[in-house]
Amino acid sequence: MARLAQTAGLTDIQQEILSTVRDFVDKEILPVATELEHRDEYPQQIVDGLRELGLFGLMIPEEYGGLGESLLTYALCVEEIARGWMSVSGIINTHFIVAYMLKQHGTQEQKDHYLPKMAAGDIRGAFSMSEPALGSDVSAITSKAVKDGDEYVLNGQKMWLTNGGTSSLVAVLVRSDEGHSPEEAAAKPHKSMTTFLIEKEPGFGQVRPGLTIPGKIDKMGYKGVDTTELIMDGLRLPADSVLGGVTGRGFYQMMDGVEVGRVNVAARGCGVAQRAFELGVSYAQQRHTFGKPIAQHQAIQFKLAEMATKVEAAHAMMVNAARKKDSGERNDLEAGMAKYLASEYCKEVVEDAFRIHGGYGFSKEYEIERLYREAPMLLIGEGTAEIQKMIIGRRLLEEYRFQG
Repeated sequence: MARLAQTAGLTDIQQEILSTVRDFVDKEILPVATELEHRDEYPQQIVDGLRELGLFGLMIPEEYGGLGESLLTYALCVEEIARGWMSVSGIINTHFIVAYMLKQHGTQEQKDHYLPKMAAGDIRGAFSMSEPALGSDVSAITSKAVKDGDEYVLNGQKMWLTNGGTSSLVAVLVRSDEGHSPEEAAAKPHKSMTTFLIEKEPGFGQVRPGLTIPGKIDKMGYKGVDTTELIMDGLRLPADSVLGGVTGRGFYQMMDGVEVGRVNVAARGCGVAQRAFELGVSYAQQRHTFGKPIAQHQAIQFKLAEMATKVEAAHAMMVNAARKKDSGERNDLEAGMAKYLASEYCKEVVEDAFRIHGGYGFSKEYEIERLYREAPMLLIGEGTAEIQKMIIGRRLLEEYRFQG
């Protein structure tokens, strides 16, 4: 085996795309990632390069100017990009979740208006569910939209927007009790949520009347990409800003997008784990102790074997989840399993590579230090491990219902 995490059954076009992305990562991302990450600098030149490669339109249908590729192709590209720098994969992930939601649930007018510009990278997407006091309980959303004539007025505070500052289109999930009594809304909160499409100017501060994007949140890792809050204070939107044109469907639209996002997080975990393995196995052959490379010590060989096996297992589950979604089948079980396993294994592989580096792993001069701070984000992004276990457990009980 020349390289870990190979994928069988790819077309010539898929292989060509992946080869191009891998070459871009090796030449344009890896040499500068650690320096940019330490400065918490937005990787504009890298993003411009991805745009030239057409990656912002990778999954957008050809009729809208995209490449019309599958979720599997996208996930494998994300894996390669995260191997270079996980923050860059985050920049395109939120963009594609919004593009996917538009493709699947948007009105024809919304698709015609947004998708060609998103494919070209002229419009960058972000999406927002979480709120400061929300955590994993999406049903407890308090941000609200109220109908006022031909418009909606939105108020509330959202949290943890990736691309919050650099995006120009944000899909926001809020409560809208239109058509529901207070009792119905309380009993079935998921049926009283709506996704709104908010156009805004990139940047920070007041980006349109009633909408403010405060400065970047200072994070332990996952730097470079902007993570922000979003504050709506009397934000007025026309009725055609409702995704799909009908209120009350927002929760299901978002969950459909999150399934794509969970495959993406799994792919990111695979990419970071691959890079950690590469760093660990390389350092183990260079570092000498007791007269020989540490790679020749059995303890290190055992560690490398465990790391490589985890990389392979996570990759296989991620590929399976992507292919399941591409087939049109429900994939929440597979996506939950892939996200859970890949993020946990990523943390473990990165820590093992960190241990192989010894004291040097603690130095900012070594790349593994950056990966060690980045891996924890995958444990919570797109749903914590505990949420994934809930999803997995419930789906298993559906599939293996006791027939007594």
